[in-house]
Amino acid sequence: MTIQKDKILLLFPDGVGIRNYLYSDVFQGVEKDLVLFHAFDAPAAVAVQNITKIEEAFSIPNYKESVKEKFFRELICLARLKHNAKLVDNPIILSNWKTEHKTVKNKLFYKTIAFYVKAITQYTQISKLEKKYQKAIRGNSFFKEITVLLNQIQPTQIFCSHQRGVQCATVFAAAKDLGIKTSTVIYSWDNLPKARMALQADQYLVWSQYMKEELNLYYPEIEEKQIFITGTPQFECYQQAEKIIPKEVFYKRYDLDINKKIICFSGDDVKTSPNDSQYLEDLASELMKSGLAAEYQILLRRCPVDVSGRFEPVVAKYQELIKQAPPLWNFKANSSWTTIYPLPEDVSLLVSTAYYSDVVVNVGSTMAFDFAMFQKPCIYINYDQQNKVNSNWSVKTIYQLQHFRSMPNRECVIWWNKREEISKLLKSGTFSPAMDQWKSAILAEYDNASNKINKIITACTSVS
Repeated sequence: MTIQKDKILLLFPDGVGIRNYLYSDVFQGVEKDLVLFHAFDAPAAVAVQNITKIEEAFSIPNYKESVKEKFFRELICLARLKHNAKLVDNPIILSNWKTEHKTVKNKLFYKTIAFYVKAITQYTQISKLEKKYQKAIRGNSFFKEITVLLNQIQPTQIFCSHQRGVQCATVFAAAKDLGIKTSTVIYSWDNLPKARMALQADQYLVWSQYMKEELNLYYPEIEEKQIFITGTPQFECYQQAEKIIPKEVFYKRYDLDINKKIICFSGDDVKTSPNDSQYLEDLASELMKSGLAAEYQILLRRCPVDVSGRFEPVVAKYQELIKQAPPLWNFKANSSWTTIYPLPEDVSLLVSTAYYSDVVVNVGSTMAFDFAMFQKPCIYINYDQQNKVNSNWSVKTIYQLQHFRSMPNRECVIWWNKREEISKLLKSGTFSPAMDQWKSAILAEYDNASNKINKIITACTSVS
């Protein structure tokens, strides 16, 4: 007689978390069947299964959000943003609320949200809205579909790779009603103040004590026993020497000069940093003016989902100085999010880029932590362009976002405040001990994250 193993349903609302949780050792040795529950198109789903060796997979049914659900969800979001901004005395938190809407329908909808939020002055009112939202999602036919699917799959637990996926709220609600234990990771260090916690889970896995305190602060209804400090697996790869591409291979593959130092310019997505191509041109032109182009070369790593082509004119203009190491992701131009996921080879590319580069330059990116793994300094761009792509965007707003308050001091990174000073910064800038303090505060025991998450998952049992 074959004994049926417990099943873990791996809920991936997008492909971003695959590298962190399926390419790491999180599920290594787990004596439970793994089932992928995903939002990919068919070819992407097959490819991910082949890479991860997960045998069973189900597509998340198409979710059409009702007006009532969307109303409660967005009202909760704005109410929480206002509450959070007041809680930590940081009005910039409200910049996470989108105010530009194209259609008349959307403009009226969000004006209605802005009107109703004025009456919400107490956290108890937000809690009541959360209950109404939970009731609303259970009234959607999607809830019934999910319930049928969960009864068919019969998982003993669900693990979610990102707390923000809107459809995940319904999946977790159905799981709760069926007595299935649920766990979610808080995907990134800047997520919690943004008020986009879509779901209600039994367990919340955070990177560090810093994030645990944030979760307690912004979501006081979540009990202490529900929060687990695990670190995040995305930085474990920096401890694995086999992930480093041999030097000769790396330099040849990306047409790099082995006798020159490497400045990695890491791009953000177009919305987060719309002027990145201009900053890259500033960097290149200043290197040429100062004569440092004889000593340095630039390696461009754009954001994986940035296929705008905005860097191409700059790269063409400085083709001897700027080389590219495009992220190794499955992502085609004009395709939907259902096709996007990182390839395993991208892990080695990212590790090697940090290992061989001498410094990284960007606008407030988490890449500062990636490079800190090898004691490499990070230069944060801290000036606005005269001709902005988006007149409402400013780099000054970026560094006032709540997660940057976690810096022990401003010496964690090197600040590029004026275009013409980059040459001086490259000559004098070094890795700061303050960056190690910041890294420890945000990442905690990152090198043991897979093992910690594994133990929590192994110990997890059905609540029924």
